[in-house]
Amino acid sequence: MATAASSFTIASSFSEPRTQIRSSKRSSLPVLQFSIPYKASSRSRRLVVSSVSAPNVELRTGPDDLISSLLSKVANSDGGVTLSPEEHKEVAQVAGELQKYCVSEPVKCPLIFGDWDVVYCSVPTSPGGGYRSGIGRLFFRTNEMIQGIDSPDIVRNRVSFTALGFLDGDVSLTGKLKVLDSEWVQVIFEPPELKVGSLEFKYGFESEVKLRITYVDEKLRLGLGSRGSLFVFRRRQ
Repeated sequence: MATAASSFTIASSFSEPRTQIRSSKRSSLPVLQFSIPYKASSRSRRLVVSSVSAPNVELRTGPDDLISSLLSKVANSDGGVTLSPEEHKEVAQVAGELQKYCVSEPVKCPLIFGDWDVVYCSVPTSPGGGYRSGIGRLFFRTNEMIQGIDSPDIVRNRVSFTALGFLDGDVSLTGKLKVLDSEWVQVIFEPPELKVGSLEFKYGFESEVKLRITYVDEKLRLGLGSRGSLFVFRRRQ
């Protein structure tokens, strides 16, 4: 995987004290200008030190640190449901920094294939639909949200849950992936399939989503939906 490299330069300038000698019109002797150091009190020294600061330097953080930060912010958040608006903003900021390290044409990167856990979405109902809505979560406790991408163009979404506290089930979607450009893909899904206990059936209609891949590596993938939903995918172990 290629990552965009960034660097920074700390620019510091120091000026040496100068002794100036100049002629005086009233005397033939040169006049020496200089400053006499004085012993400042501890309070004065503190004030002087506090007033001197290094140049404002933009510290760059590598992708590994950003990934660790991002995963820590979304951990134990039920896919982002329990985060506050301010915490969602923090996730978006870190994701925005991380996408600077994305490969130039992520849709062509073979690292997009495999099975991924959906560990975060800025809109709770984007993965899982009504099962992840406020009312849906009263009856369906989400256990896992998984997306699999199989070469060359098959996408499998699955949300497993426990219904009413005792009945295990899952809803799954299978779709066909189409590359739109170097970053955007379109997926057309077949009608969802629901399994609850011994029951198994399809319902509803076809659906379509568009997703921009903003970052991908061996362990993390970021996606941005056409309506602005931010997804964080972590590769399954």
